[in-house]
Amino acid sequence: MQRLATTTSRLATILTNVVLIVVTLACTAYLLPSAFGYERYVITGGSMTGSISKGSIAFEKRVPVEDLQVGDVITYLPPAASGVPNLVTHRIVELGTDDRGASRLRTKGDANPAVDPWTFSLVSTEQPVVQFSVPKVGYLFIALADRQTRILVIGVPAALIALMALVELVKNVGSSMSSRRGEVARTT
Repeated sequence: MQRLATTTSRLATILTNVVLIVVTLACTAYLLPSAFGYERYVITGGSMTGSISKGSIAFEKRVPVEDLQVGDVITYLPPAASGVPNLVTHRIVELGTDDRGASRLRTKGDANPAVDPWTFSLVSTEQPVVQFSVPKVGYLFIALADRQTRILVIGVPAALIALMALVELVKNVGSSMSSRRGEVARTT
């Protein structure tokens, strides 16, 4: 019986360590890009399929607007008149200036048959440009945006680790108390 308890305890310790290592690596992977100046966006549409698939995470670095080139993939908010209320990640297909000297851009999703029906100017002096993407990892971020999924993925393992620590504490306190009782019995 003692052997089974020891084996179970050892397995629980190994499992806990593996979970902690995985969580540490995941947190590092989440935080590290920001330390190197990258912004990240989850691609939720299919307009860039072929180069950046739905569910990918696009990692972008800010560059001066004057350094943008045709072929760069950028994430931006289309003009209000476009009717598109969310950020779009598309490739620059035309780059010019308007009569006031402000840059004018046209974009197109790689999987779309036609260019976007709008032109626009960038209001900032810098613009994030996609440097690379990681396929499918964005689905994890989308799932973790759901409260119940976060509880399941983060809360349940945390509760199990806390429960295992509590069981270990109770065992240690119990063995400590029984050894003290033995010492008291021998001295009297």
